[in-house]
Amino acid sequence: MNTDRAGTPNRHGGTHVRHLSLVDYRSYAAVSVDLDPGPNVFVGPNGQGKTNLVEAIGYVATLGSHRVATDAPLVRAGATRAVIRAAVVRDARELVVELEIVPGKANRARLNRSPVARPREILGALRTVLFAPEDLALVRGDPSERRRFVDDLLVARSPRYAAVRADYDRVLKQRNALLRTAASARRASRGTSGGDLRTLEVWDGHLAAHGAELLAGRLEVLGALEPYVAKAYDAVSAGKGRTRLAYRSSTHGDAVSDTPEPVVDRPEFNVDVPTLTQHILSALAEARGQEIERGITLVGPHRDDVVLWLGELPAKGYASHGEGWSYALALRLGSYDLLSADGGEPVLILDDVFAELDSQRRERLAELVGDASQVLVTAAVAADVPSALQGARFDVAAGEVTRV
Repeated sequence: MNTDRAGTPNRHGGTHVRHLSLVDYRSYAAVSVDLDPGPNVFVGPNGQGKTNLVEAIGYVATLGSHRVATDAPLVRAGATRAVIRAAVVRDARELVVELEIVPGKANRARLNRSPVARPREILGALRTVLFAPEDLALVRGDPSERRRFVDDLLVARSPRYAAVRADYDRVLKQRNALLRTAASARRASRGTSGGDLRTLEVWDGHLAAHGAELLAGRLEVLGALEPYVAKAYDAVSAGKGRTRLAYRSSTHGDAVSDTPEPVVDRPEFNVDVPTLTQHILSALAEARGQEIERGITLVGPHRDDVVLWLGELPAKGYASHGEGWSYALALRLGSYDLLSADGGEPVLILDDVFAELDSQRRERLAELVGDASQVLVTAAVAADVPSALQGARFDVAAGEVTRV
């Protein structure tokens, strides 16, 4: 990234993916690609497999796809498993990551050819920031899109939060199952009994403990991210608008819905985990009757939202189409700069975004990212990619990837 915006040095040859090979992944029976530091551009008609390549690299970094919620679509039709291998160079040292995706079973992972106990142990070997057309949903979409964005960034900064997220999701699933049983029992008995809820308080404690840790992480990462997003939006929009980030917590009602001030500046949102635990426990107790009636957990990080402010108005519902694109781009560029400032520049992926941007935003984006250690670009038309990003070129067609 350019030092005038991010404060990080220009350095080709930093963290980058040197080699990628896929077996039975999406449309590829087998493919092997050597990549360069700096820009790498994949060009080809839609539906030929360009995004499959960068999606696989993103999977190595996050253990998830930006396109689908489950792993089954990642395995080529007729195959029983898919394999991703990536050679990652960081600080002049190479690390080989291998992932085996097996739908319906536990995935497996290797690091430098040695098996690891759980795939999430490879998190941190590669960090990526991916910008795709779907990212407009970060501004215009449901809260789940913004929660995922924050949580993915949190895990990228501190991989231990992958376990925190998994523990919270596990407890939430168990607690919801208990509440559903209680709701069914109440309906069956015409409202005279809520079923056996003697274990609910135990699950309340687990949910509050894991939820408070996740919430504290979210608040901390949003506080760190906000100035980078503000700088990125200023650069992308040429100074046309001021961004602020705020957190709307289900444990505090709508306390931040009417103010552009970031939640981390407000004393009632203490990032201290014990305090947040008590907030969640109190909110669970207050919502107990409604939860039993509806059979679902109504309080916790899974119900929260991030409010994106543009000037004095929330971007959702008020930002124009161009402002929405600029904001989504600023969120990704801000994430890139935050991760770079933490140490270890991530690989930047621009998946089919230039076709969505006007010429001014295309050139500005290329100018902002041209000095990144590695940029992976997909485009249906080569002319859509600005000259500043014309590095290594690959044509993608009919399951073949050819270096030009």
